[in-house]
Amino acid sequence: MKTPIPIIMSLTLLAAALVQAASPEVLTIAVFDFESKDEGVRSLGPKVAALVNANLSAEPQLITVERAELEKALGEQELGLSGTVNAESAAKVGNLTGAKVLVTGRVFQVDKNMVIVAKIIGTETSRVYGEVVNGGAGANITDLSVELAKKIAADVAQKGDTLVAKVVTPEERIARIKAGLGDKKRSSVSVRIEERHFGQPVIDPAAETELTVIFQKTGFTVIDDKSTNKPDIEITGQAFSAYGMRKGNLISCRSRIELKAHERSSGKILAADSQTSVAVDIAEQTAAKTALENAALEIAERLAPQLAQ
Repeated sequence: MKTPIPIIMSLTLLAAALVQAASPEVLTIAVFDFESKDEGVRSLGPKVAALVNANLSAEPQLITVERAELEKALGEQELGLSGTVNAESAAKVGNLTGAKVLVTGRVFQVDKNMVIVAKIIGTETSRVYGEVVNGGAGANITDLSVELAKKIAADVAQKGDTLVAKVVTPEERIARIKAGLGDKKRSSVSVRIEERHFGQPVIDPAAETELTVIFQKTGFTVIDDKSTNKPDIEITGQAFSAYGMRKGNLISCRSRIELKAHERSSGKILAADSQTSVAVDIAEQTAAKTALENAALEIAERLAPQLAQ
C-alpha cells in the first residue's frame, strides 16, 4: 500500500523542522577582562567582565569560553589587558579558543558618571561593534553589567552574519584547496594522527580520516602503513577532543589538532601547524568528531600548499 503524497510531504517537512530545531546556530563567545585604569574604578574591570560573561552564558544561542581557556590563549598570544585585543589579534585568539566573537571593553568615569564601553569583535570577519551603558555616582555595576550583556547578546543575534564568516561547505573548501594548488606536483603522503577524547583513545579517528580524504580529493597520493610503498612526506601528530558544555539538548565539544609534516628521505620538517575548533550537536561523540573534522579542514587549507611543489 502506497503512502499518500500529502502524508509523505508532511513527514518530510516535520523531519526538516526537527533537524533545524536540533541544530540552531550557536555561537561561541569569549569575554576578556575589561580595562579599568581610572582612580575609583581600578578593581571593576575583571568584575564587570565576570558579570557580563555570566549573563551571556545564560543566553540559549551563546556558548561562553571558559576563563581558563581564555587565560591560556592570552598567555600563548602574549596578550595582556583587553586594550591589546584588536581585530588583528582576535583571529589568533579565535583559532586558539574556537570563539567566533570576542568581547572586550573599558570601565571609566566621566564627571560623576560610571561608563562601561564594550567592543564586540568578529574573529573571522574582523567586524567591530560597540555598546555603551552608564550610571550616576554609586551606580550598581551588577545592573549595568546585565544591561550591557543584553545589548551585546542583541547585537550578536541581529548582526551575527557580519560577525561570523559565511559557512563554507567541506566540498567548497576542498575545491578551493585544489584550485589553489593548480598544476603543482603533489607528493605522496602518509597521515598518522593519534586521537583521543576525554583522555581515551578512539577506534575511528575523525581527524586522520578527514585529512586523508582531503589529500586524496586534492590530488595527493595517500599511502597507508599497510602498503609496501614509502611516502615522500609523512604527516604525524596528535588530536584531541573534549566535552565543552551543555545547553538544553545541545552539547558543545572542543578539539585541537597539532601536526608536523616532514620529508621522509631527509627528515626535514616541511611544516608544523595547529588548529582549534568547536562544534555543537545533540550527541557528544558527534559534536567531538565534527569539531575535529572542522579543525582538519582548516589546517589542510594551510598545509596542502606547503607540501605541493
